[in-house]
Amino acid sequence: MIYYYNLKPLYAGVLMVFFQLSMGRIIAIYVANSIIFTFFIFLAYKILKQSKKKQNVYFSMMYISVAIGIFINFIYAPMTDPNLIIFLNFLTNYFITLGTIFLTVFVLILLKTEKVFTTIKQFTLILIYAILLFFMIVIPDGVEVGPHTGWSPHWSWPLFIYVAIVITCMSVGPSLIYSIKLYNKFEDELIKRKWKFFIIGMSELFAVLYGTFFTHALNISLIRSIWAIIALILSLTGAYLIYYGVAKKFKTD
Repeated sequence: MIYYYNLKPLYAGVLMVFFQLSMGRIIAIYVANSIIFTFFIFLAYKILKQSKKKQNVYFSMMYISVAIGIFINFIYAPMTDPNLIIFLNFLTNYFITLGTIFLTVFVLILLKTEKVFTTIKQFTLILIYAILLFFMIVIPDGVEVGPHTGWSPHWSWPLFIYVAIVITCMSVGPSLIYSIKLYNKFEDELIKRKWKFFIIGMSELFAVLYGTFFTHALNISLIRSIWAIIALILSLTGAYLIYYGVAKKFKTD
């Protein structure tokens, strides 16, 4: 016996879900983020292809972690189940913010060497940061979503402040401080010039992180759309400048 299924209701349902997305969200999620996702995966592949030493793996994990977060965003963007959106939004932001700690560990290994900044210390730092980020999900009324928000997650200010404090104290601050120390430590002018690009690129990615979370809390569609374009430019140039700043090291190690 052959069964014939009427797929029209399914197609109609899918189309209705996507029509609920504003043009700004479609551009931000499925255009801008797709470009960022592809570029980050490409850079991670290039890093690991050149060398699979521990410091290179940490560095590539920064790109991979962010890419995982973006991929999860692709999945829940057209959904209209508030609880599921909130949970998947947590995973998206968790993996994106988690990526910064791998950059911090990478910088610390370069500055202190693995004899001083041992494997246990590396894993301990990552674990503490991961646990602190996990508490994002337990902040009361941290994320609001529904028809009144255009099905776009709206962060509470307490959540924004908590995340900003954690990433600043645990990752962003140390990464910038230790990167500047490394810059002052270098004697070769060519290395110093390339490391300057690394610091600039890192600062751009951190700016994207703060700016994105700020627009989540502000929840103004126009500002989100404008920021999506700015974030795309900063993410691509920042990611490349970071890679360019240490690309020669990957080839010589």
